[in-house]
Amino acid sequence: MIPVDPGAMRLLLDAVIVFTLLEGAALWMHHAATGRGLAPRDYALNMVSGLCLMLAVRTALGASPWPWIAVCLAGAGLAHGLDIWRRFRRQRIVIRPS
Repeated sequence: MIPVDPGAMRLLLDAVIVFTLLEGAALWMHHAATGRGLAPRDYALNMVSGLCLMLAVRTALGASPWPWIAVCLAGAGLAHGLDIWRRFRRQRIVIRPS
């Protein structure tokens, strides 16, 4: 197994988080300026979920107390659940127990 420097991993993760935020801003600005492309309601919750997961890993690499990791994971789960709920509601799919 190759040893991994936690500091380097945090730096890489910071870069990915910044890139993700820039991507979200670019998508939003493109849609606001042209009316084309993805509307923020179509990607925002998914992006928030991914960012929360990255923050959870970032927090764990920083040796933060476990409640902060739990908060990030809970935020990811909540955003993901809301995203799924909105998509089902938008498609008007009725989910019935079997």
